[in-house]
Amino acid sequence: MIRRLPDLLIEPVVRMALAEDLGRAGDLTGQACIPEGSRLRAVFAAREAGVLAGVDCVRLALQALDPGATVTMKARDGEAFEAGAVLVEAEADARAFLAAERTALNLLGRMCGIATLTRAYVDAVTGTGARIADTRKTTPGLRSLEKHAVACGGGVNHRFGLDDAILIKDNHVAVCGGVGEAIRRARAAAGHLVKVEIEVDGLDQLDEALAGRPDVVMLDNFSLEMLREAVARAGASSFGRPVLEASGGVRLDTVRAIAETGVDVISVGALTHSARALDVGLDAV
Repeated sequence: MIRRLPDLLIEPVVRMALAEDLGRAGDLTGQACIPEGSRLRAVFAAREAGVLAGVDCVRLALQALDPGATVTMKARDGEAFEAGAVLVEAEADARAFLAAERTALNLLGRMCGIATLTRAYVDAVTGTGARIADTRKTTPGLRSLEKHAVACGGGVNHRFGLDDAILIKDNHVAVCGGVGEAIRRARAAAGHLVKVEIEVDGLDQLDEALAGRPDVVMLDNFSLEMLREAVARAGASSFGRPVLEASGGVRLDTVRAIAETGVDVISVGALTHSARALDVGLDAV
């Protein structure tokens, strides 16, 4: 079951987008062409198949400009749909409806695109035991929505921000003087609920990392052969096996082979930084 995002998290994004579109004087076209008090009934319909995410953006965009708008969801976030499917039915003041149209479509299409791409990655690794995770490579200001869309597609969320967990990257290691020292410092500073992950770029660093007992090891840009060896070494380690995360340049045509090496998680920046917006349109009825 997909958890709904609270309106409190979505509303600021929707209102910012509406304000950007309305500018200094509002919708000049609507004010000029649409008689005051006119009503519009319309549906948000899919032009192509996909996975739904961000449907609440439509409701909040319409009701921000017309609090009396009626919005009926015909599908829920996380559900797959076919081309031609009606996702939302709505009725509102016509001027308000048309002023909110582009914001609603932009956000809905963007989130459905992310959910749909994520579902493709998740389907590609079915049966391997590996999970598909996002990254922090999100659109500034849209992280909560975009990570929600990943969850709608069946993926799992990596950390939301720098305050979620300790993730020691290569530049942290360079400043600390080594993998072992970086983990030691992290362990000394971490609270009992804070996990420690470290990125390694070779098998020599992996051995040093295992000795530090991190919760997660990120295997950055490892070849398939190196990933298999890393899984074997971690499994045989006397220090215990951490969660192994493969990362770096993962593509839809390579993700299955990566999953079959035995890693636990595959993080894919493309889920959010390269997803194509799904084609969704508004049709008057």
